[in-house]
Amino acid sequence: MRTYLKTLVRAFTKHVTRFISIIFIVLISVGFISGIGTSTDKLRYSLTDYYKAKTVSDLVVRSTAENGFGLTTAEIKERLNGVGKVNTGVQVDAKVKINGEEQSVRFCFLDDFSGDGWTVNIPDIIEGESPKNELEVFSERADNKIKGIPVSTHISLSFKDILTSLAKQKDPNSTPDFTMLDMFGVDTALDFTVSGVIQSPLTFAEDGEPSDFNDPDMEVPDNISAANELKTLDNILYLSSELIPKVSGSPIIKTNAVYLAFDDRSKFDCFDKDYKSYVKMQENAVLEALGVSAEEVKFITLYDNYSFVSLDAYAGKVMGIGLVLMVAFLFVTALVVLSNMTRLMEEERAQVACLRTLGYSSFKIIFKYVLFAMLATGIGGVSSYFVGLGLAYLICYVFNYSFKMPPISSQVALPFFLIVFFVIVATTLISTLIAGAKMTKETPANLLRPKPPKVGKKVFLERIPFIWNLLSFKYKSTMRNVLRYLNRFIMTVVSVAVSTALVLAGLALLDVCLFGGIDSPSVMAIAVVVIIFAGLLTAVVIYTLTNINVSERNRELATLKVLGYQEKEVAGYIYREVYIDTAVGIIFGYPLSLAIMKILFNIMAVGSILEVTWFWWLVAPVIVFAFTFLVTLMLKRKIVKIDMNESLKAIE
Repeated sequence: MRTYLKTLVRAFTKHVTRFISIIFIVLISVGFISGIGTSTDKLRYSLTDYYKAKTVSDLVVRSTAENGFGLTTAEIKERLNGVGKVNTGVQVDAKVKINGEEQSVRFCFLDDFSGDGWTVNIPDIIEGESPKNELEVFSERADNKIKGIPVSTHISLSFKDILTSLAKQKDPNSTPDFTMLDMFGVDTALDFTVSGVIQSPLTFAEDGEPSDFNDPDMEVPDNISAANELKTLDNILYLSSELIPKVSGSPIIKTNAVYLAFDDRSKFDCFDKDYKSYVKMQENAVLEALGVSAEEVKFITLYDNYSFVSLDAYAGKVMGIGLVLMVAFLFVTALVVLSNMTRLMEEERAQVACLRTLGYSSFKIIFKYVLFAMLATGIGGVSSYFVGLGLAYLICYVFNYSFKMPPISSQVALPFFLIVFFVIVATTLISTLIAGAKMTKETPANLLRPKPPKVGKKVFLERIPFIWNLLSFKYKSTMRNVLRYLNRFIMTVVSVAVSTALVLAGLALLDVCLFGGIDSPSVMAIAVVVIIFAGLLTAVVIYTLTNINVSERNRELATLKVLGYQEKEVAGYIYREVYIDTAVGIIFGYPLSLAIMKILFNIMAVGSILEVTWFWWLVAPVIVFAFTFLVTLMLKRKIVKIDMNESLKAIE
């Protein structure tokens, strides 16, 4: 056992470069994939936490009757007791003049109106302070659509303008009769001051808010109800219902809006599958409690809320991107780990033979290599969790460009990381076991004999004399060597092809944002992340496979040095092969990228392959070659520092 432990320790010290390369490939792959998946979980956890913390209304119930619900605030709350928390009021979308400018404004006259005391749709006060009386109001913060009204702005307008706009919404040809108002001497002048600017939890998207005013340029997520099209507003004001003019003590517009937050806040869970049926059940409960028919009300749910639905939709698209790219990253990772472990065992053929001769079982021999691979994978995997978490926070932060983001949830998001890590561990374990089983099946006598070098073969170019004869000796030898080690050639080409396809996919996503009219910094950030990680993947793959190539051919390179080759000539001997492998991989990467792009564009529901700007197809190989060039520079020292004596007598 003592001898066995010594060989175990030596394996880690002797093959430290290989150990580190496995750590890095796992770190990059799992870090990227889990980062994308974790960001989706974080976004959805954050949305759910925000929903609960702000007591967001699950339903806005709008009465379509002229007399509203015909009930007092107290009666509505009493009837809905047991269904959820309630705020009531009058909601009117009207075109009015504010400071001489005609604007589309939503007036939310609320019965429970206090910036510090709201129990439903609790806002954040961004500027100013809570109203001290009914003559002070809140305005909604400015975004890409809402203009915003600054604190201390004094507004004067006639309530008759609101009534006129309300009447025309129901019938464009109607003209309201104000005879009764004039007869009773009702003062319809509204004079109030904006005391604070707030962020409503229903309007945290930067691209608008549902209303009755059409905005044809607005992009609406597919899963927003077609019955509630997304429109735009110029401003939103939150006022006390005490501002509504009264006739004989009764408001001239009755309560027509109920904001209802269900008592069971666990049902939402970011649009959990049970939530929709729960909403439908509660809608029926509301109709029964208020004693109205479905035709007399309009339900506006969170499925009709642009802020909630669009953030959830983006989270789903991020997850879709992650799932597509996961396959590619895992495939390349498996290839690299398999190459590393196969080569490691080949280098220790004699040691395996000695252990077999001493009576060690195949399991004990293989276990050493399994432990080597699993420890490297474990270190890379644990480190990748923090890389993925950092990437997730970065993606969530970038969403602030499209949303006034809810606070990022502190809830731990492990599922996606654990799934990806398990797949990597299983792949590593299976690859090592397969390679080890193949090795230990050989007899000790065969293992003690060095494997004969690969025989050089004619390549297809030799059958084309007018090309072959033009090549110099060094290029002829390079072409033969490229195909002489066919397994490594295929592995390199496949890995580079996948990396190139990932780079092109990232550039295509970037193109959609820059030139496709999709103003989404979050998607742009993901595209940049994909390009960077695909480039790093290329670098690790090229480094690992080239390092293996150099290790396998120490005697060959030492012989070249003995024959008088200069250092740059010896390095060029390897570099030419690397660049040819990379070039072939890039060529095969183009058709593979088409498949990945098609899937991504389907997930994003925007863009197409034909719309990708032509120069991105030229940028991708430049990026891949740039990372390859950096790797070859890193490996130059290893190539030129080969010990000629040790390499040439290694077999003896």
